[in-house]
Amino acid sequence: MKLFIAANVGVYRLTGGRLGGKFGGAPVLLLDHVGRKSGRRRTSPLIYTRDGEDLLIVASRGGSDATPAWWLNLRAKPATTVQVGSRHHDVVAHQASPEEKQRLWPLVVDQYGDYAVYQQRTKREIPVIVLSPAG
Repeated sequence: MKLFIAANVGVYRLTGGRLGGKFGGAPVLLLDHVGRKSGRRRTSPLIYTRDGEDLLIVASRGGSDATPAWWLNLRAKPATTVQVGSRHHDVVAHQASPEEKQRLWPLVVDQYGDYAVYQQRTKREIPVIVLSPAG
């Protein structure tokens, strides 16, 4: 899986998202984050949904009971960068509040219907992460 992700990130960066920029018909961004323990810079390709100027990502890990490492890293250091297509953006991440999630969850499920399936697979509440423009 790590090899597949590394290849996807490389192809996405090389082509500005023309290749590797979709998964199951949904758009993909590249999320940069810093390992909270290692301090190493990492990149994760993730499906996203737009909500005005914000980008929404979902910490689903395919419906696993474990929290994705990228979300643990973002919680420790929420200021980061994303690549959407060929453009890079500085963003700040926060978890949608229960009220925000009530409005945002249908948007992300509409973009990628498997999120609803993933929520049924796990006992944990899958968070919606809001990436807002920095500054």
